[in-house]
Amino acid sequence: MLVRALLTLLWALHFLPRPILAMLGAIAGILFMILGRERRRVVDTNLELCFPLKSKSDRNKLRKKHFVSLGKAIAESTIAWWGSKRRIRKLASIEGKNFLDDALRQAPVIVLAPHFIGVEILAIRLSMEENAQSMYSQQKNPVFNNFLKSRRTRFKDIRLVSRQDGIKEVVRSLKARLPLFFLPDMDFGSKDSIFVPFFGVEAATIDAVPRLASLTKAKIIPVTIRRDQKTNKYIIKFTPAWGNYPSGDLRADTRNMNEFIEECVLASPEQYYWVHKRFKTRPIGEEPVYG
Repeated sequence: MLVRALLTLLWALHFLPRPILAMLGAIAGILFMILGRERRRVVDTNLELCFPLKSKSDRNKLRKKHFVSLGKAIAESTIAWWGSKRRIRKLASIEGKNFLDDALRQAPVIVLAPHFIGVEILAIRLSMEENAQSMYSQQKNPVFNNFLKSRRTRFKDIRLVSRQDGIKEVVRSLKARLPLFFLPDMDFGSKDSIFVPFFGVEAATIDAVPRLASLTKAKIIPVTIRRDQKTNKYIIKFTPAWGNYPSGDLRADTRNMNEFIEECVLASPEQYYWVHKRFKTRPIGEEPVYG
C-alpha cells in the first residue's frame, strides 16, 4: 500500500515544471541525508574509502552534493517514467550514438553503463532509440518490481533479463546483434565476481563483461550520463569501442574496467551512486566496512 501511495505521489510530481521538480528533489535529497541514517553512513564510508586524502570537511560537502543530486535525479526520473517523448528528449540528450551504431554493424555489442544517479533516465531515454536487452535485479517489493519493468519497456520491447535467469539467452541475443546494456559496478556477492581494486580498495567485481565479450566476440561501448550543472540537462554520452578488450587476462580486464569507471566518477563525483554498499563483500579474513 505504501509503495502504491509513493508511486502515485511521484506520478503527480511529473506534471510540475522542471525547475520546481528539481527544487523539490533537492529538498527531498537533503531530508534523505538527514533522516536516512543508514544510507548516510554508507555514503560516508564509501567516500572515506575512495577519497582518503580528502579532508572530512570536503567529504561532507561532497556527501551533501551527492544527496542533492540524487534527490533531483529521482524527481526528474518521473519525467522518464511518465512524460511524453518530447519532454524526455528535452530532459536528456544523446551524444556519440554513432559509436554504437558503427559497432553494431560489425559485431555484437555490450554497452557498459556505470551506475550514476541518472541511470534510470539513461535506460528509458535510450529505449526510445534502440532495441536492446538489459540485465536487471528483481526488487523485493513485487509492486515496485513490476512498475520498473513496465517503465523500462514503455517505448520498445526491451528484453529484461533477471540475474537469476542465467546467460544462455543473453549470449544468443548478443550473437543476434541485440546490444546488451550492462551495469558492471554493483556488489552482488562473491559468486561470479573477482576482487580487484576500485579506488584502491579491493571490491567484489562482476567479471561478466570480459567473459561475455570473449564468448561472443562483442565490442565494448561505454556510455555515461551526467547532469550538466549549467543547463540542468542530462547528457548521455557514448564513447568509442575499447581496443584490445578482452585481452585474455580476466583479472587485468576487470581491473581496467574499474579504472575506466574511476575516471568517470572523478569527472562528476557527486553524481556516482554512493548510496550502494559497493564494498559489502570482503575478501576472506577482512572485517566488514559498513558495521
